[in-house]
Amino acid sequence: MLHISPEHFVLKPYFATIHCEPNWAWRKRKAPMPNYDLFYVWSGHGEMNLNGKRYALRPHSCFLFRAGDVNDATHRSDHPLVLTYIHFDLAEPATQIPAPYRVIKDFITLETLLSRYVKLFLTQAYGAEVEAKLILKQAMIHLLREEQENETAQSDGKRKLDEAILEVANYVSVHPGFPHNVEHLAMRVNMSPKYFSQRFKEKMGQTLRSYIVESRIRRAEHLLHFTGMSVTETAYALGYNDMHFFSRQFKQYTGRNPSEIR
Repeated sequence: MLHISPEHFVLKPYFATIHCEPNWAWRKRKAPMPNYDLFYVWSGHGEMNLNGKRYALRPHSCFLFRAGDVNDATHRSDHPLVLTYIHFDLAEPATQIPAPYRVIKDFITLETLLSRYVKLFLTQAYGAEVEAKLILKQAMIHLLREEQENETAQSDGKRKLDEAILEVANYVSVHPGFPHNVEHLAMRVNMSPKYFSQRFKEKMGQTLRSYIVESRIRRAEHLLHFTGMSVTETAYALGYNDMHFFSRQFKQYTGRNPSEIR
């Protein structure tokens, strides 16, 4: 809807800000939703069932229902909903339609737009229809902007997470002989051991334990090739106290015994 002209928003006479009664419930319609419906929760708690998927209703929950949607809703009588709904349609096909659901971050801006829309018609203000179309356009831009900002934030978060995983991987590679364990490495990047292990495997394509062993064996190959160190010296330098275990891991990763390299 980003490039839809405001004049192509078709206003419907179905809009209001309401304080729902304690026994309120939105019953499933006999027919699907016939048009768009911008639905915003100011306060209260409940549950929305939209096309078979359930969503929690809480302050700043916002839906954009579309033609063909099937929904119903209930709320808690001790925390009744206060909500605004605005039905509208479009005179031409739209792309970049806001997602069906989100929790609004910049709710003050949206609430100002919704309040202004409803007040225009309640007071029968001059030019109400023209301004209302502009408000709907602004509201759609606001929803799309929040979605874009959320995607950017998620992308930035993933990038920072990837950088943290790579930093740990580099630390392990630079210090292959250290007694690394998942708890200490996870602490370096402020993650829980379980979450760190999962993300490390996703990013590096192997488990943390496998990466640690592989880093040690790569370093062992280098030491045996170029430094003149013995197999025993190499093993001890990389934290191995059991020569048989070192030899077994070395062969597992390289296909050769360390004595063959030496």
